[in-house]
Amino acid sequence: MMNKNHKSFICGLKGKHLSNQEKKFLTKHKPWGVILFSRNISSIKQTKNLTNSIKKIFKNNNYPILIDEEGGRVTRLKKFIDSSLFSAKYFGDLYKKNNKKFEIYFSVYVKQISYLLRSLGININSVPVLDLRRSITHNIIGDRSYSSNKKLVTKIGDICIEKFHKNRIATIIKHIPGHGLAISDSHKKLPIINKNIEYLIRNDFQTFKNKKSLIAMTGHLLFKKIDRNETVTHSKKMINLIRNKIGFKNILITDDLSMKALKYSLEENVKKSFLAGCNLALHCNGNLKEMLIVAKNSPKIDNFILKKTSQLTDIIS
Repeated sequence: MMNKNHKSFICGLKGKHLSNQEKKFLTKHKPWGVILFSRNISSIKQTKNLTNSIKKIFKNNNYPILIDEEGGRVTRLKKFIDSSLFSAKYFGDLYKKNNKKFEIYFSVYVKQISYLLRSLGININSVPVLDLRRSITHNIIGDRSYSSNKKLVTKIGDICIEKFHKNRIATIIKHIPGHGLAISDSHKKLPIINKNIEYLIRNDFQTFKNKKSLIAMTGHLLFKKIDRNETVTHSKKMINLIRNKIGFKNILITDDLSMKALKYSLEENVKKSFLAGCNLALHCNGNLKEMLIVAKNSPKIDNFILKKTSQLTDIIS
């Protein structure tokens, strides 16, 4: 069971097996969850052993283990399944052409991915991407977005969440409040968006409303006409907007805090995320020195996170 000794961060791991240092780190600092990448996965048996060893440390079969398995370009499971065809854009286009065919294809796709994730001991998939695609949208999003049509993105997003939850995999909506107007890659530099709040509420923010995911991931974006100084992840104004205008009331996690869109030291990036109102800090690269900085600057989880984690457990168990 999750308890208040856990800390409010999610970390990556370096390799395919837990090192002794990583075991000590997890035992001592007790992150809320662990995220896996391709570097952590070589076979079904090895991955299952890895997730079992993580869960064993916390004596919790429902301990949160995350992955980005979007299909298309963003897949961590290509050693087991070829989902390169099944990008979000593929499903968005299919829905427009033939929504009955979409329903069949998408149901089978989600069922297969969910079965594989559960077999590997993974219980949270970082989907759906709810960003609105434009002709100017940087390729870092590109075909990871279902469509340029906000109603279609909203509809497929709802279906995605419902189907994964039905298959006992929790979901994460991203990149709140919308990465579709970004013309640069936030892994490398800060995207600056100049649209006013009225436009954003009618368009990009719309796709994130009334979603049943228990987790949302922030985008490292600067909405200049709302907060000219701080990225979403570090902005009280933007987090308040996510909570009150978009109405997202569940767990808010940062995108990876080692991304270059953020201008502060890692320590400051962590502290500022919590001060702005994020609930969990995400750090992905598995660098133990950096993980220690994140752990030392992350508070213990509170009653709100405990309550939402309990609700998440109901989905995955």
